[in-house]
Amino acid sequence: MRITLPLLLALALSAPLARADCPPAGWDAAKLQALKDSKFVVSDASKRTKLANGLLDCLASPDPALRDGIAFEAWSTWLRADQLDEATRRAALQRLQSQLTAEDPAGFEQPFSALVLSEVARTDRIAPWMTAEEREALLLHATAYVGSVRDYRGFTAGEGWRHGVAHGADLLLQLALNPAYDKSRLERILDTVATQVSPEGQAYVSGEPERLGRPVLFIAARGLYSEAEWNAWLAKVAAAPEGGWESVFNDAGGLARRHDVRAFLLGLYAQAAESKQPGVQAMLPGLRSQLDAVP
Repeated sequence: MRITLPLLLALALSAPLARADCPPAGWDAAKLQALKDSKFVVSDASKRTKLANGLLDCLASPDPALRDGIAFEAWSTWLRADQLDEATRRAALQRLQSQLTAEDPAGFEQPFSALVLSEVARTDRIAPWMTAEEREALLLHATAYVGSVRDYRGFTAGEGWRHGVAHGADLLLQLALNPAYDKSRLERILDTVATQVSPEGQAYVSGEPERLGRPVLFIAARGLYSEAEWNAWLAKVAAAPEGGWESVFNDAGGLARRHDVRAFLLGLYAQAAESKQPGVQAMLPGLRSQLDAVP
């Protein structure tokens, strides 16, 4: 069966997720903080799995200490220590992908689902366990999510981080690093990054250009793109607005675009200029050309 975005959205809408309370049953904020202080050590595998599943509900929490400091950090710690089995990872893969398309009125659940999903994707890169169909679905969900982000809030006092573009870029980074994704699939990642380099009317202030550049740099490092291909892609990313670049100095939206494009290009250039990898060096002529073109 061919996987399409409408099909994925239909499946997500037809199977609403049951949500438990956060913190999970049997836990409270103080107990979870003590667990964090112990480096998330849970010796019993079944108890660890149950808690991990319960903490996925906390990705929608308005409390940054629970959402970011506990739920995300616990999942990252356990996944990087290979302490969650394949069945748990596969269940999380399906649930987190569904959460990327679920209603998210507060704006926390989707970005943090993408961030935990980046850690799940990393495990498949380190030691492959997903099927080809699962990887394809993950790529589709990841690119659809990043391309759909319209909530550009980064850090908000009292609420913590949302950071949808940056968290989505972290997910794309893990896919870009995975050799199971061929050039045609990397092309889809690059196309998605391009849509968020300079969204209309948005001047990034929370490090988004740098995070968006990371998957691009690691794609370049794989050596699959020629200098001419990078020239063409960078020209598309840095295309001047209607009226040319000189017109932006009397236009707030144009100035925001200039800010974002230059931040993205400069971030890439700073890292590419230090690299000895031929694939990354192939980007340098196009980067220099576009930096000269954007005043």
